[in-house]
Amino acid sequence: MTAIAERSQRLVQEFLANQKNDPESPIGHGDPLNIGNTFLEMTQAMLKNPNAVMKANLDLWSNYMNLWAATTKKMLGQESEDLIAPAQDDRRFKDPTWNENALFDYIKQSYLLTARWMQSTVSQVEGLDSKTMKKVDFYTRQFADAMAPTNFVMTNPEVLRETLDSKGENLVRGLENMLSDLEKGKGKLKISMTDATAFEVGGNLATSPGQVVYQNDLIQLIQYAPSTETVAKIPLLIVPPWINKFYILDLREKNSFIRWAVSQGLTVFVVSWVNPDARLANKSFSDYMMEGPVDAIEQVLKITGEKSVNMIGYCLGGTLTAATLAYLTRKKQQDKVKSVTYFTTLIDFAEAGELEVFIDEEQLAALESKMNERGYLEGSEMATTFNMLRANDLIWSFVVNNYLMGKDPFPFDLLFWNGDSTRMPAAMHSFYLRNMYLENKLIQPNGIELAGTPIDLTTVKTPTFVLSTREDHIAPWKATYAAVNTYSGPVKFCLAGSGHIAGVVNPPNPEKPKYGYWTYSRKVKDPDAWLEKAERHEGSWWPEWRKWLGKFSGAEVPAREPGCGVVTPIEPAPGSYVKGKA
Repeated sequence: MTAIAERSQRLVQEFLANQKNDPESPIGHGDPLNIGNTFLEMTQAMLKNPNAVMKANLDLWSNYMNLWAATTKKMLGQESEDLIAPAQDDRRFKDPTWNENALFDYIKQSYLLTARWMQSTVSQVEGLDSKTMKKVDFYTRQFADAMAPTNFVMTNPEVLRETLDSKGENLVRGLENMLSDLEKGKGKLKISMTDATAFEVGGNLATSPGQVVYQNDLIQLIQYAPSTETVAKIPLLIVPPWINKFYILDLREKNSFIRWAVSQGLTVFVVSWVNPDARLANKSFSDYMMEGPVDAIEQVLKITGEKSVNMIGYCLGGTLTAATLAYLTRKKQQDKVKSVTYFTTLIDFAEAGELEVFIDEEQLAALESKMNERGYLEGSEMATTFNMLRANDLIWSFVVNNYLMGKDPFPFDLLFWNGDSTRMPAAMHSFYLRNMYLENKLIQPNGIELAGTPIDLTTVKTPTFVLSTREDHIAPWKATYAAVNTYSGPVKFCLAGSGHIAGVVNPPNPEKPKYGYWTYSRKVKDPDAWLEKAERHEGSWWPEWRKWLGKFSGAEVPAREPGCGVVTPIEPAPGSYVKGKA
């Protein structure tokens, strides 16, 4: 404890010194998330309808009285039904003590009643615009999640039990873990989500054999070695998002989409984006298009000798791919792309999900000021934003495990990838947030220009496969469905179960099929109407996509080795760009 006290004192002194000299410090530097104004608007709206507030308070008081009566019965050994129960997917209250012990059952239900009251009360406030309403709801939930009894020693039975059994050793270990995370974050709490020493990119992650066959300032182009004697004539080019690293599609052998695609007789190329620093501050969204998919297409055609490619765009990589196809169409070069597939991709940002909470003029101005000072957005800040969307799973569960229980985080490849964050160049990221999220210009015909060329998605006639996921909190599936009614060519929409990552990275497993997926062959204007007509299938959507792609893959040709004898490989996959740390 003495060692911890000394270490803590040093860290606190360093933290305060950093805050004093750091222009980005939240201490004394306003409200960059613009939360204060949001809740001020909500309070003013509530005061206009005091009767609704009074009714909500009376309902809460009545529920407390009922809960107290039910708890009294339980303490007397009598049967009593719960007034409220956690949601089925709420893992915070999985310990049996929350149900078996009357006191902890009371704490649990009291918290759930209060949290429900808070969220229902703010959601029923009249007179707020939809954006303000979403922010109020989001930050109210953040507060409710933070105040859960599971997050505190004295109200978490599992932590109390561990504290008594270990005579407090768990709290000492937890404090050590917290201090280590503060040191790792250089004064900011960077919560460890997994054992980072258990994984190595190129060691036990991103191990599909291949070579980097081309690179420029922004990308390395990887060509993967074949695993079949023959391959489809038309090569496949994958454009992942640059908000995260490409190896989400190549984690382990058993769940690698890239390795599976190679095994299906495809010549696979993947764009690996650089992790930019201040030198690339002025790289624009146009640069990302020209030096990313446009350049990559040219290189793939040069290396393979083909006249066209099939493409996949994932998330933001899909948004850029859509813009690229509109650009190529305007340039009368659309024949270079035979077909295109989108994974969880937004092109219409009118209903862009909870990420909208972080996008308004005040927040963007603060973010742009911060980015312009150093030339980029720090990867950890982007990671924090995404973690807040699932705070109980990606923040508070680790606070309990690491700091209260004093345990080391479990080795988990997906969480290692999630923590391997990337930076965003200032010019590109500002353009993306303003033109897509804030002003929703991409969906408007000729709403934006890239490389001096107006972008009109409605002109794209390329055969399209759209893969969305039903529980996606980053690209809500009903918003991604806009693709069906935007492109001029044939569009096949497929809805997978689960979320933004798990729904996509769901390899075929006949023994234990997961999530399932829905298909319906005809265009339907409304997403809900589409789902009503759609047929549900068991297991992975991957074979469904491969069957569709077969129509655009051409005849079989001898397998191609990386470089195809046309270019000399630069280095083995996964290359050096993906190993750059933010």
